[in-house]
Amino acid sequence: MNLLGHAFLSFEDDEILCGNMMGDFVKGKKILDTFPEKIKAGLLLHRKIDGFTDHHPAVIKAQNIFRPDYRLYSGAIIDVIFDHFLANDPKYFHSEADLQDFTQHVHRRLKQNTAFQPLPFQRLQQHLEQERVLFLSRTLKGIKTGLNRLCKRMLYAADEQKAVANAMRYYYELNQYYFDFIEDAVPFAKNELNTL
Repeated sequence: MNLLGHAFLSFEDDEILCGNMMGDFVKGKKILDTFPEKIKAGLLLHRKIDGFTDHHPAVIKAQNIFRPDYRLYSGAIIDVIFDHFLANDPKYFHSEADLQDFTQHVHRRLKQNTAFQPLPFQRLQQHLEQERVLFLSRTLKGIKTGLNRLCKRMLYAADEQKAVANAMRYYYELNQYYFDFIEDAVPFAKNELNTL
């Protein structure tokens, strides 16, 4: 899952949300002990969600669409695309207004926990809010923008146009993979949260 997914799978717990969303910015085990317990739990939840996602059969099938051209980055591509499907999932966001309220809530909560956030994540958080990235993941333009940014960060030159073309070509198939995944991811994350 990408940032919207990690925010959603925090189940509206503010400190869990902070840790879960900044998980990619905190590496190693020892550093976890420098955070308050619930932020630490959010960081651990992030890692568990990533591990679950990486091994889910529907995610692997979705990645196979992009793997020939993007190799290891196929997982990051699916993260961007699955955030789009989550943002449009009527089971969790009944309307654009629901998604807008959720994303505003996320930004407010992250601002309240800046003391524990690495500086690179603080900068990302400002970017997310200013550019309305979480909300705009709902749109096709949001997919294109997300894939464009991702391809620019890849270690080798990558053309985002092929990723965008495949996302559009296999849109309904990818949407089904998302549904297969999210039906398992929600109970998994809830269960893991209860054990942390």
